Amino acid sequence: MNYKLIAMDLDGTLNNDQKTIDPPTRDALLAAQEAGVRLLLASARPLPGLYKERDLLDLTRHHGLLMAYNGGTLVDAGTGERLCSFPMDAEDARLVLVELEKLPVTPILDDGVRFYVTDRNGYKVQYECANNRMECVEVPRLASALDFAPFKILMSVQPAEIKAVQAKIAALLPPQLAVVQTAAFYLEVIPRSIDKGQGLRAACDALGIEPAEAIAFGDSENDIPMLRAAGTGVAMANAAEEVKAAADWITLSNNDNGIAAALRHFGALPRD
Repeated sequence: MNYKLIAMDLDGTLNNDQKTIDPPTRDALLAAQEAGVRLLLASARPLPGLYKERDLLDLTRHHGLLMAYNGGTLVDAGTGERLCSFPMDAEDARLVLVELEKLPVTPILDDGVRFYVTDRNGYKVQYECANNRMECVEVPRLASALDFAPFKILMSVQPAEIKAVQAKIAALLPPQLAVVQTAAFYLEVIPRSIDKGQGLRAACDALGIEPAEAIAFGDSENDIPMLRAAGTGVAMANAAEEVKAAADWITLSNNDNGIAAALRHFGALPRD
């Protein structure tokens, strides 16, 4: 298949468990770009959280695309142009934050520059701030401090409780919002109309190609729409079972250069 776009989730997919890109995967993706294939980094993270991988893969020079917030915003890495943007309604977000105060979750908000929390030592707060290289600001109450339209409400949740908590949140949300699991310990409330599949289609429109000309990689529940939207959807060996069931093919794990292995399997890399 002559793919024109390679779309990838970051944690658990592009990155190994040490949060780095293994050299064989990096080399394969750099070679694909030299051959004219565009790369799309597709993450639930805020935009600054994609910059490390952007730079490691030289996306700025090759005009790769950055999809942040599960498809909530799409940026051309070369020009910095924001191709689309879909924030939540601020009042909807404020009402959700009030309800979350009653649940065993640690909400984390961001405005694209810094994170806002009520406890900087809360579960996974420092992990998230460090992972995205963003400042953490402590406020007395998130619902009162919110003075912008967020793209999402991130929550850290103990893994043993996450499915039960997700069901409770889903029951209290207005129809225009949805809650998705993005890691073993993360839930996110996002606009129902936004997901990585919608983001992939927007990226294809921006590039003037068809989704059938894209191959996508993922490991978590929020990657499923992207795998289904792409011409070829590939789940990592470490992916959740529902992700594997939605994929066209299952590759090696994120610790075994699964992306590079799949690109070789599908003939998506230039020949030596």
